[in-house]
Amino acid sequence: MERWSRAAPAIDPRAVHLACEALMPDWLPYGVYRPWARLRHFQWLRRQMRRMSPLLVHDCGSRPWLRWWLARAAGRQRREVHVVLLDVGADEALAGQRARGRCARPRVFARHQRGLDRLLAAVPAPDAACPGTAVRPVPTPLAEAASIVLLDRVSRQHVAAARFDRWS
Repeated sequence: MERWSRAAPAIDPRAVHLACEALMPDWLPYGVYRPWARLRHFQWLRRQMRRMSPLLVHDCGSRPWLRWWLARAAGRQRREVHVVLLDVGADEALAGQRARGRCARPRVFARHQRGLDRLLAAVPAPDAACPGTAVRPVPTPLAEAASIVLLDRVSRQHVAAARFDRWS
């Protein structure tokens, strides 16, 4: 997301979490003010969605309602939702979190992993849906998306940036 954020604003719930954490006393656990942080995140997302520019939204995949809402909001503005799924495996994801100073609790990480696993299970295997082409139909669990890009350990290194031709 950081590499791609030069192309468009990036909405990451972690930024809201940290902003809320900075306002709260140290002794107050995140679980107490999590609902407020989520409300702030959703308000930020709504505000950014009203702008007619590309937007990068970080989502762990465990909340389908958020993708549905984004697709509906984008559709009202004649915009599309394009999904980028990053499948690097749990170990590498945890190592990346640690490297960035982000540590999800095991229960939270497991919930996020289950959401991502559901999305990945829905993506057709190469050549399963349309032999001889890289283009395949969007699966039902991601029907709100205009397209899906699946990146793995190798391919993510080759994607240096996002580009939005319509706004370039």
